Amino acid sequence: MKYSNIRFYILALTGCMLFFLFYSCANIASPNGGPYDELPPRFISSTPSPNQTNYTGNKIEILFDELIQVDNPSENVIITPPQLAMPVIRPSGRKVLIELKDSLKANTTYTIDFTNSLSDNNEKNVLENFSFAFSTGDAIDTLEVSGTLLNAEDLEPMPGIVVGLHNNLEDSAFVKTPFLRTSKTNDKGQFTIRNIAEGTYRVFALNDVNRDFRFDQPGEDIAFHDSTFFPTFEFTTRQDTIWKDSLTVDTVMTIPYTRFMPDDIELFLFKEIFIRQYLQKTDRPQEHLGVLTFNAPLDTIPTPVPLNFVPSDSSWYYAQTLENGSVVNYWITDPTLIAQDTLQFELTYPKSDSLNILQAQTDTLQFLSRRRPNQKKKSKEDEEKPVGLGVNVYLPGELDIFDTIHVEFNEPVLDVSRDWFLLEQMQDSIWSPAEFNLFPDSTNSLAYFIHRKWNYAEEYRLVIDSAVIHSVFGKWNDPFSGTFKIKKQDEYGNLYINIPDINEPAFVELLSTNDAPVRKAPVKDGGVLFMNLKPDKYYARLIVDKNENGVWDTGNYADKRQPETVYYYPKVFDVMQNWDVEETWTVLSTPVVGQKPMDITKNKPKEVTKPKRDYKNEGTRNNQSSGSRGMSGLPF
Repeated sequence: MKYSNIRFYILALTGCMLFFLFYSCANIASPNGGPYDELPPRFISSTPSPNQTNYTGNKIEILFDELIQVDNPSENVIITPPQLAMPVIRPSGRKVLIELKDSLKANTTYTIDFTNSLSDNNEKNVLENFSFAFSTGDAIDTLEVSGTLLNAEDLEPMPGIVVGLHNNLEDSAFVKTPFLRTSKTNDKGQFTIRNIAEGTYRVFALNDVNRDFRFDQPGEDIAFHDSTFFPTFEFTTRQDTIWKDSLTVDTVMTIPYTRFMPDDIELFLFKEIFIRQYLQKTDRPQEHLGVLTFNAPLDTIPTPVPLNFVPSDSSWYYAQTLENGSVVNYWITDPTLIAQDTLQFELTYPKSDSLNILQAQTDTLQFLSRRRPNQKKKSKEDEEKPVGLGVNVYLPGELDIFDTIHVEFNEPVLDVSRDWFLLEQMQDSIWSPAEFNLFPDSTNSLAYFIHRKWNYAEEYRLVIDSAVIHSVFGKWNDPFSGTFKIKKQDEYGNLYINIPDINEPAFVELLSTNDAPVRKAPVKDGGVLFMNLKPDKYYARLIVDKNENGVWDTGNYADKRQPETVYYYPKVFDVMQNWDVEETWTVLSTPVVGQKPMDITKNKPKEVTKPKRDYKNEGTRNNQSSGSRGMSGLPF
């Protein structure tokens, strides 16, 4: 009896175990938090095989271990020698299919560089810098050159720009023939041109607008190096560190590798001065104002010749220029013409021909009034109230010691006089007249500046009497009076920068945190001084001013003239109130690449971040992904 009870318990326990085992097997579920796919696609095979020689086909198939995708292949996949006819590049399951439309050149190494465009289909893990090569001859060329491309004026990294080589060392090769081999810059402005044969080369960069791989459009951005290069290599080693965690080193390994040189080419992208002159548009924003907008400043104002109207006299308009002469305002003074909806006229103006030579162009144009919504009927009081001349005076309560007073009218005035303005200074509790200069704004002929050499903590008053200023339409001004003070000395900071290693003409621009110029001063006696700075953080760049004109000048390829050299101070100046700052900037001690502080760099490199893990569905997704890698018979 005792034995039978034990046997009963054993059988019952065994049954329960079998029940639970069967239940768990019958309810198969993917565990959450399983392995997450963080690996990029892996190359399996290809046709032709990697580095195959004597290949004559025009189709390439590359197989990977999982489903893949190619991001914007027409822009991101680089085929060299460059293809004038656009190749077909498309993913298909686990394959990438490439069809070259150009005829293959004999005895040439072809490179297909996917940059960072190739990733798996599910998790978007990128196969970085994947490159594939084959040759139509008996050998594969294996040399490489690399470097960095920066914008010449502000040292911004320039992504997505074509960089190419020529073994034809004539100057005309860049403008007449396509590149021999090419690459494109990445988001850091870096480039690598692969599979180069031995020889001597010149290197160029080109913002290739028309995709012909040569500099044949004057508006294209370019860069060229003054020196030639002979690619070479050396066998060397580097140190690779394996970390246990973010603070603890696990292993430091010495890794042998092949270093291809030169690997430090610096190119500086610029656009040559090339401005085509033409009429952009005509406009009539107000009944008494016609506007002509040109693509570039004019030397003289064109004279409109009436066609469908007869003005009362020759002075039916008053002409005024804006934007340094590229915009011309025609203020219509004849009341009859102001009321006319359409003013048709003939205009002769300079226009660039196909060779960019200015020729006289005569067109029939018109100023057409804009349709205006129906307005409510004005009250008698409104009709009797005259509209005066608008005068806008920039005059804050506190004026910086280096600032000026800005006065702008809303329509043209004739015979502008300094006598219209009264500037007074508070001295011993009495307002006394103060001397000043009045000069026009060079970019806006409706505006003027009132300038005086101010002193700290002075108090002033500006007065404009009523009806002393009259516009061309007979309107007059309302009175104006405003008082202001000049800021105190202790509200500013001063900055002196020692610059010991620049012995040629140069100037320094102080920059805001937006990389915009704030102040400018020449380098004198090994340094530069900025007085009366507003307390703030500043950055700085130095321009080697070869022609001493006080501005940065671009380059010119035909003249073999590089753009003027630019350097950035790699740190920030923190200027505080009532404080003198002195720093030393050894300009040539830091490589140009990497000089510009990241805080003011606009073209920042893309951050590589891991995708967020979906723990809830991760197991199921990875089971499917793993299955797809292991399955055979997929349609490739």
